[in-house]
Amino acid sequence: MKLEPIVVSLLDTDLYKFNMDQVIFHKHTDLCGEYLFKCRNKDVVFTEEMVEEIKAQVDHLCTLRFRKEELDYLRSIRFIKNDYVEFLRLWHPIRDYVTIGRTEAGELQVAVDGPLFSAMQFEIYLLEIINEVYFRMRYDYDKLLRSAEERLNNKIRALNDGTYTFHFAEFGCRRRLSREWEDVVVRRLATETDKCIGTSNVYLAMKYNLTPIGTYAHEYVQMFQGIDSIPLSYTNHYAMRDWYDEYNGDNGTALTDTLTTDLFLLDFTRSMVNNYTGVRHDSGDPYAWGEKIIKHYESYGVDPRTKLLLFSDSLDFDRAQKLYEHFKDRAKVSFGIGTFCSNDTCETALNIVIKLQFVNGRPVAKISDAEGKAMCRDDQYLDYLKRSVAFRLERQKDDRA
Repeated sequence: MKLEPIVVSLLDTDLYKFNMDQVIFHKHTDLCGEYLFKCRNKDVVFTEEMVEEIKAQVDHLCTLRFRKEELDYLRSIRFIKNDYVEFLRLWHPIRDYVTIGRTEAGELQVAVDGPLFSAMQFEIYLLEIINEVYFRMRYDYDKLLRSAEERLNNKIRALNDGTYTFHFAEFGCRRRLSREWEDVVVRRLATETDKCIGTSNVYLAMKYNLTPIGTYAHEYVQMFQGIDSIPLSYTNHYAMRDWYDEYNGDNGTALTDTLTTDLFLLDFTRSMVNNYTGVRHDSGDPYAWGEKIIKHYESYGVDPRTKLLLFSDSLDFDRAQKLYEHFKDRAKVSFGIGTFCSNDTCETALNIVIKLQFVNGRPVAKISDAEGKAMCRDDQYLDYLKRSVAFRLERQKDDRA
Protein backbone atom coordinates (compact mmCIF):
# COMPACT_ATOMS: atom_id res chain seq x y z
CA MET A 1 0.00 0.00 0.00
CA LYS A 2 1.70 3.16 -1.22
CA LEU A 3 0.53 6.39 0.38
CA GLU A 4 0.57 9.93 -0.92
CA PRO A 5 3.20 12.21 0.68
CA ILE A 6 2.25 12.92 4.29
CA VAL A 7 4.42 15.99 4.95
CA VAL A 8 4.33 18.40 2.03
CA SER A 9 5.53 21.58 3.75
CA LEU A 10 8.30 22.18 6.28
CA LEU A 11 5.91 24.57 8.04
CA ASP A 12 3.78 21.54 8.91
CA THR A 13 5.17 21.38 12.45
CA ASP A 14 4.67 22.94 15.88
CA LEU A 15 5.63 26.58 16.35
CA TYR A 16 7.78 25.80 19.36
CA LYS A 17 10.21 23.92 17.13
CA PHE A 18 11.14 27.22 15.47
CA ASN A 19 11.13 29.07 18.80
CA MET A 20 13.56 26.64 20.41
CA ASP A 21 15.66 26.29 17.29
CA GLN A 22 16.16 30.03 17.07
CA VAL A 23 17.66 30.06 20.59
CA ILE A 24 19.93 27.15 19.67
CA PHE A 25 20.93 28.88 16.44
CA HIS A 26 21.94 32.02 18.31
CA LYS A 27 23.47 30.51 21.45
CA HIS A 28 24.17 26.76 21.30
CA THR A 29 25.20 25.63 17.83
CA ASP A 30 27.91 23.43 19.38
CA LEU A 31 25.35 21.00 20.83
CA CYS A 32 24.63 17.64 19.21
CA GLY A 33 21.62 15.55 20.16
CA GLU A 34 20.19 12.08 19.86
CA TYR A 35 16.42 11.50 19.91
CA LEU A 36 14.70 8.13 20.33
CA PHE A 37 11.16 7.00 19.54
CA LYS A 38 8.84 5.29 22.00
CA CYS A 39 5.29 4.00 21.70
CA ARG A 40 3.70 3.96 25.16
CA ASN A 41 0.76 1.78 24.09
CA LYS A 42 1.03 -1.94 24.79
CA ASP A 43 1.03 -4.61 22.05
CA VAL A 44 1.27 -2.23 19.09
CA VAL A 45 2.84 -3.96 16.09
CA PHE A 46 4.40 -2.16 13.14
CA THR A 47 4.57 -4.45 10.13
CA GLU A 48 7.49 -4.56 7.74
CA GLU A 49 5.25 -2.91 5.15
CA MET A 50 4.56 -0.03 7.55
CA VAL A 51 8.26 0.42 8.26
CA GLU A 52 9.08 0.54 4.56
CA GLU A 53 6.37 3.14 4.03
CA ILE A 54 7.70 5.23 6.92
CA LYS A 55 11.17 5.10 5.37
CA ALA A 56 9.78 6.19 2.00
CA GLN A 57 7.90 9.08 3.63
CA VAL A 58 11.05 10.24 5.42
CA ASP A 59 12.93 10.05 2.11
CA HIS A 60 10.33 12.41 0.67
CA LEU A 61 10.47 14.69 3.72
CA CYS A 62 14.18 15.18 3.12
CA THR A 63 13.56 16.50 -0.40
CA LEU A 64 11.53 19.45 0.93
CA ARG A 65 12.78 23.01 1.23
CA PHE A 66 11.14 26.12 2.66
CA ARG A 67 9.32 28.08 -0.01
CA LYS A 68 9.55 31.86 -0.27
CA GLU A 69 6.01 32.43 0.98
CA GLU A 70 6.71 30.18 3.97
CA LEU A 71 9.85 32.08 4.88
CA ASP A 72 7.99 35.35 4.49
CA TYR A 73 5.32 34.06 6.86
CA LEU A 74 7.88 33.09 9.49
CA ARG A 75 9.45 36.51 9.14
CA SER A 76 6.05 38.07 9.85
CA ILE A 77 5.91 36.46 13.31
CA ARG A 78 7.09 39.25 15.56
CA PHE A 79 9.64 37.29 17.60
CA ILE A 80 11.19 35.27 14.74
CA LYS A 81 14.35 37.07 13.66
CA ASN A 82 15.51 37.68 10.13
CA ASP A 83 18.92 36.03 10.46
CA TYR A 84 17.26 32.81 11.65
CA VAL A 85 14.84 32.90 8.72
CA GLU A 86 17.81 33.30 6.38
CA PHE A 87 19.36 30.23 8.01
CA LEU A 88 16.14 28.30 7.30
CA ARG A 89 16.43 29.35 3.66
CA LEU A 90 19.57 27.18 3.58
CA TRP A 91 18.43 24.43 5.98
CA HIS A 92 16.77 21.17 5.02
CA PRO A 93 16.21 17.80 6.74
CA ILE A 94 19.19 15.47 6.21
CA ARG A 95 18.25 11.81 5.73
CA ASP A 96 21.52 10.48 7.15
CA TYR A 97 20.54 11.74 10.60
CA VAL A 98 17.60 9.30 10.82
CA THR A 99 17.67 5.51 11.27
CA ILE A 100 14.47 3.45 11.13
CA GLY A 101 13.90 -0.24 11.83
CA ARG A 102 11.83 -2.75 13.80
CA THR A 103 12.36 -5.64 16.17
CA GLU A 104 11.22 -9.17 15.37
CA ALA A 105 8.25 -8.54 17.65
CA GLY A 106 7.19 -5.53 15.53
CA GLU A 107 8.38 -2.73 17.81
CA LEU A 108 9.22 0.35 15.77
CA GLN A 109 12.72 1.74 16.33
CA VAL A 110 13.57 5.29 15.26
CA ALA A 111 16.59 7.38 16.18
CA VAL A 112 17.67 10.88 15.12
CA ASP A 113 21.30 11.83 15.71
CA GLY A 114 22.96 15.04 14.56
CA PRO A 115 23.59 18.72 15.36
CA LEU A 116 20.85 19.72 17.76
CA PHE A 117 19.68 22.67 15.65
CA SER A 118 18.91 20.17 12.86
CA ALA A 119 18.08 16.94 14.69
CA MET A 120 15.40 18.57 16.84
CA GLN A 121 13.36 19.56 13.79
CA PHE A 122 12.64 15.93 12.87
CA GLU A 123 10.45 15.16 15.87
CA ILE A 124 7.08 16.46 14.70
CA TYR A 125 7.56 15.47 11.06
CA LEU A 126 8.41 11.90 12.10
CA LEU A 127 5.49 11.60 14.51
CA GLU A 128 3.10 12.88 11.83
CA ILE A 129 4.44 10.28 9.40
CA ILE A 130 4.47 7.37 11.85
CA ASN A 131 0.97 8.03 13.14
CA GLU A 132 -0.65 8.44 9.73
CA VAL A 133 1.10 5.41 8.25
CA TYR A 134 -0.04 3.28 11.18
CA PHE A 135 -3.69 4.32 11.08
CA ARG A 136 -4.04 4.21 7.31
CA MET A 137 -2.41 0.77 7.03
CA ARG A 138 -3.77 -0.80 10.21
CA TYR A 139 -7.46 0.16 10.00
CA ASP A 140 -10.28 0.99 7.61
CA TYR A 141 -9.38 4.65 7.19
CA ASP A 142 -12.81 5.66 5.84
CA LYS A 143 -14.44 4.18 8.94
CA LEU A 144 -12.03 6.12 11.16
CA LEU A 145 -12.81 9.30 9.25
CA ARG A 146 -16.56 8.84 9.70
CA SER A 147 -16.21 8.36 13.44
CA ALA A 148 -13.84 11.36 13.68
CA GLU A 149 -16.32 13.54 11.80
CA GLU A 150 -19.19 12.49 14.05
CA ARG A 151 -17.19 13.31 17.16
CA LEU A 152 -16.04 16.64 15.75
CA ASN A 153 -19.65 17.56 14.98
CA ASN A 154 -20.55 16.83 18.60
CA LYS A 155 -17.70 18.99 19.88
CA ILE A 156 -18.65 21.91 17.66
CA ARG A 157 -22.25 21.62 18.81
CA ALA A 158 -21.14 21.66 22.46
CA LEU A 159 -18.80 24.62 21.87
CA ASN A 160 -21.70 26.59 20.43
CA ASP A 161 -24.52 25.64 22.81
CA GLY A 162 -22.75 26.64 26.01
CA THR A 163 -21.67 23.18 27.15
CA TYR A 164 -18.04 24.23 26.68
CA THR A 165 -17.27 27.84 27.53
CA PHE A 166 -13.46 27.94 27.52
CA HIS A 167 -11.02 29.03 24.82
CA PHE A 168 -8.33 26.71 23.52
CA ALA A 169 -5.70 26.13 20.88
CA GLU A 170 -5.44 23.07 18.64
CA PHE A 171 -2.22 21.20 19.53
CA GLY A 172 -2.80 18.06 17.50
CA CYS A 173 -0.30 17.69 14.68
CA ARG A 174 2.05 15.20 16.39
CA ARG A 175 -0.62 12.49 16.80
CA ARG A 176 -3.14 13.44 14.14
CA LEU A 177 -5.14 10.90 12.21
CA SER A 178 -3.86 12.40 8.97
CA ARG A 179 -2.73 15.64 7.40
CA GLU A 180 -6.05 16.05 5.61
CA TRP A 181 -8.08 15.47 8.78
CA GLU A 182 -6.15 17.97 10.90
CA ASP A 183 -6.76 20.51 8.15
CA VAL A 184 -10.50 19.87 8.39
CA VAL A 185 -10.45 20.05 12.19
CA VAL A 186 -8.60 23.36 12.35
CA ARG A 187 -10.68 24.95 9.61
CA ARG A 188 -13.99 23.93 11.17
CA LEU A 189 -13.04 24.81 14.75
CA ALA A 190 -11.84 28.22 13.61
CA THR A 191 -14.79 29.03 11.35
CA GLU A 192 -17.70 27.28 13.06
CA THR A 193 -16.93 28.29 16.67
CA ASP A 194 -15.53 31.33 18.44
CA LYS A 195 -13.58 29.26 21.00
CA CYS A 196 -10.51 28.19 18.99
CA ILE A 197 -7.89 30.91 19.42
CA GLY A 198 -5.19 29.35 17.23
CA THR A 199 -3.13 26.29 16.43
CA SER A 200 0.37 25.04 17.10
CA ASN A 201 0.59 23.94 13.45
CA VAL A 202 2.42 26.74 11.65
CA TYR A 203 1.31 25.68 8.16
CA LEU A 204 -2.37 25.67 9.14
CA ALA A 205 -1.99 28.95 11.00
CA MET A 206 -0.66 30.48 7.79
CA LYS A 207 -3.32 28.82 5.63
CA TYR A 208 -6.27 29.93 7.77
CA ASN A 209 -4.88 33.22 9.09
CA LEU A 210 -4.84 31.98 12.68
CA THR A 211 -2.48 32.73 15.54
CA PRO A 212 0.41 30.22 15.70
CA ILE A 213 0.79 29.20 19.35
CA GLY A 214 3.67 27.66 21.27
CA THR A 215 6.70 28.49 23.40
CA TYR A 216 9.09 25.67 24.32
CA ALA A 217 9.11 21.96 25.15
CA HIS A 218 10.90 19.75 27.68
CA GLU A 219 13.78 19.13 25.27
CA TYR A 220 14.75 22.80 25.54
CA VAL A 221 15.36 22.53 29.29
CA GLN A 222 16.84 19.04 28.92
CA MET A 223 19.52 20.24 26.50
CA PHE A 224 21.14 22.31 29.25
CA GLN A 225 21.90 19.05 31.08
CA GLY A 226 24.43 18.36 28.33
CA ILE A 227 26.41 21.54 29.03
CA ASP A 228 29.28 20.71 31.39
CA SER A 229 29.38 24.06 33.16
CA ILE A 230 25.72 24.00 34.27
CA PRO A 231 24.74 22.18 37.50
CA LEU A 232 21.93 19.73 36.73
CA SER A 233 19.46 21.15 39.23
CA TYR A 234 19.88 24.69 37.83
CA THR A 235 18.98 23.95 34.21
CA ASN A 236 15.59 25.71 34.52
CA HIS A 237 17.41 28.87 35.58
CA TYR A 238 19.73 28.86 32.56
CA ALA A 239 16.96 27.84 30.16
CA MET A 240 14.70 30.70 31.27
CA ARG A 241 17.61 33.15 31.28
CA ASP A 242 18.57 32.32 27.67
CA TRP A 243 14.91 32.41 26.62
CA TYR A 244 14.36 35.84 28.12
CA ASP A 245 17.61 37.10 26.61
CA GLU A 246 16.46 35.89 23.19
CA TYR A 247 12.87 37.14 23.33
CA ASN A 248 13.01 40.03 25.82
CA GLY A 249 9.82 38.99 27.55
CA ASP A 250 7.92 38.23 24.36
CA ASN A 251 6.88 34.64 23.64
CA GLY A 252 6.84 34.05 27.38
CA THR A 253 4.96 31.00 28.63
CA ALA A 254 7.27 28.80 30.72
CA LEU A 255 6.99 25.01 30.95
CA THR A 256 7.25 23.97 34.59
CA ASP A 257 7.66 20.22 34.85
CA THR A 258 10.86 19.10 33.09
CA LEU A 259 12.52 18.51 36.46
CA THR A 260 9.36 18.81 38.58
CA THR A 261 7.38 21.95 39.21
CA ASP A 262 8.74 22.25 42.76
CA LEU A 263 12.26 22.67 41.39
CA PHE A 264 11.07 25.03 38.66
CA LEU A 265 9.52 27.34 41.24
CA LEU A 266 12.88 27.79 42.97
CA ASP A 267 14.11 29.46 39.78
CA PHE A 268 10.81 31.19 38.98
CA THR A 269 11.94 34.22 40.95
CA ARG A 270 10.37 37.66 41.09
CA SER A 271 12.16 38.76 37.93
CA MET A 272 11.05 35.63 36.06
CA VAL A 273 7.50 35.94 37.38
CA ASN A 274 7.44 39.46 35.98
CA ASN A 275 9.16 38.52 32.71
CA TYR A 276 6.94 35.58 31.77
CA THR A 277 3.27 35.96 30.86
CA GLY A 278 2.36 32.58 32.32
CA VAL A 279 3.16 28.90 32.72
CA ARG A 280 2.17 25.62 31.07
CA HIS A 281 1.07 22.39 32.76
CA ASP A 282 1.99 19.06 31.15
CA SER A 283 2.05 16.39 33.88
CA GLY A 284 0.71 15.56 37.31
CA ASP A 285 -2.51 16.64 39.00
CA PRO A 286 -3.59 19.81 37.16
CA TYR A 287 -5.64 21.10 40.10
CA ALA A 288 -2.79 20.74 42.60
CA TRP A 289 -0.46 22.32 40.04
CA GLY A 290 -2.75 25.29 39.48
CA GLU A 291 -3.13 25.92 43.19
CA LYS A 292 0.64 25.75 43.65
CA ILE A 293 1.24 28.26 40.83
CA ILE A 294 -1.39 30.68 42.15
CA LYS A 295 0.15 30.51 45.63
CA HIS A 296 3.58 31.17 44.11
CA TYR A 297 2.34 34.28 42.28
CA GLU A 298 0.67 35.55 45.43
CA SER A 299 3.88 35.05 47.44
CA TYR A 300 5.46 37.74 45.21
CA GLY A 301 2.47 40.04 45.47
CA VAL A 302 1.43 39.34 41.87
CA ASP A 303 -2.25 39.09 41.02
CA PRO A 304 -2.70 35.63 39.41
CA ARG A 305 -5.55 37.04 37.34
CA THR A 306 -2.89 38.86 35.28
CA LYS A 307 -1.07 35.60 34.49
CA LEU A 308 -1.87 32.65 32.21
CA LEU A 309 -2.36 29.05 33.30
CA LEU A 310 -2.09 26.96 30.13
CA PHE A 311 -3.12 23.32 30.49
CA SER A 312 -1.96 20.83 27.85
CA ASP A 313 -1.69 17.36 29.43
CA SER A 314 -3.83 14.69 27.71
CA LEU A 315 -6.85 16.96 27.71
CA ASP A 316 -10.27 16.19 26.37
CA PHE A 317 -13.02 18.81 26.28
CA ASP A 318 -14.81 17.64 29.43
CA ARG A 319 -11.60 17.76 31.50
CA ALA A 320 -10.82 21.21 30.13
CA GLN A 321 -14.28 22.53 31.06
CA LYS A 322 -13.91 21.32 34.66
CA LEU A 323 -10.49 22.94 34.96
CA TYR A 324 -11.86 26.15 33.48
CA GLU A 325 -14.71 26.27 35.99
CA HIS A 326 -12.25 25.74 38.84
CA PHE A 327 -9.72 28.42 37.88
CA LYS A 328 -11.53 30.90 35.61
CA ASP A 329 -12.04 33.62 38.25
CA ARG A 330 -8.55 33.28 39.71
CA ALA A 331 -6.25 33.40 36.66
CA LYS A 332 -6.25 33.66 32.91
CA VAL A 333 -6.96 30.10 31.75
CA SER A 334 -6.43 28.50 28.37
CA PHE A 335 -5.89 25.02 26.95
CA GLY A 336 -3.89 23.21 24.33
CA ILE A 337 -5.89 20.20 23.15
CA GLY A 338 -4.11 17.73 20.89
CA THR A 339 -5.22 14.16 20.26
CA PHE A 340 -8.84 14.83 21.20
CA CYS A 341 -8.95 17.38 18.40
CA SER A 342 -6.95 15.67 15.68
CA ASN A 343 -7.33 11.92 16.30
CA ASP A 344 -10.53 11.28 18.22
CA THR A 345 -11.95 8.19 16.49
CA CYS A 346 -13.54 4.83 17.24
CA GLU A 347 -10.04 3.36 17.73
CA THR A 348 -7.58 4.04 20.54
CA ALA A 349 -5.06 6.72 19.64
CA LEU A 350 -1.35 5.99 19.82
CA ASN A 351 0.64 7.60 22.60
CA ILE A 352 3.89 8.05 20.70
CA VAL A 353 6.82 10.31 21.52
CA ILE A 354 10.30 11.13 20.24
CA LYS A 355 12.41 12.34 23.17
CA LEU A 356 15.84 13.88 23.48
CA GLN A 357 18.08 11.28 25.18
CA PHE A 358 21.68 12.45 24.72
CA VAL A 359 23.37 15.83 24.29
CA ASN A 360 27.04 15.90 23.30
CA GLY A 361 27.22 12.24 24.26
CA ARG A 362 25.84 12.79 27.76
CA PRO A 363 22.48 11.33 28.85
CA VAL A 364 19.66 13.77 29.56
CA ALA A 365 16.23 13.12 31.01
CA LYS A 366 12.86 14.53 31.94
CA ILE A 367 11.53 13.72 35.40
CA SER A 368 8.22 15.65 35.26
CA ASP A 369 5.43 15.59 37.84
CA ALA A 370 4.24 12.13 36.76
CA GLU A 371 6.61 9.20 37.20
CA GLY A 372 5.32 7.36 34.13
CA LYS A 373 6.49 10.14 31.82
CA ALA A 374 10.19 9.73 32.66
CA MET A 375 12.22 8.42 29.73
CA CYS A 376 15.97 7.87 29.97
CA ARG A 377 18.32 5.28 28.48
CA ASP A 378 20.73 5.50 31.40
CA ASP A 379 19.23 4.39 34.73
CA GLN A 380 22.32 5.44 36.65
CA TYR A 381 22.13 8.96 35.25
CA LEU A 382 18.38 9.19 35.91
CA ASP A 383 18.97 8.22 39.54
CA TYR A 384 21.75 10.81 39.82
CA LEU A 385 19.53 13.50 38.30
CA LYS A 386 16.71 12.71 40.72
CA ARG A 387 19.12 12.88 43.65
CA SER A 388 20.48 16.22 42.40
CA VAL A 389 16.95 17.64 42.23
CA ALA A 390 16.03 16.24 45.66
CA PHE A 391 19.25 17.62 47.21
CA ARG A 392 18.62 21.16 45.99
CA LEU A 393 14.96 21.05 47.05
CA GLU A 394 15.92 19.83 50.51
CA ARG A 395 18.78 22.29 50.89
CA GLN A 396 16.72 25.32 49.89
CA LYS A 397 13.85 24.17 52.09
CA ASP A 398 16.28 24.22 54.99
CA ASP A 399 17.53 27.67 53.92
CA ARG A 400 14.00 29.04 54.00
CA ALA A 401 13.15 27.43 57.35
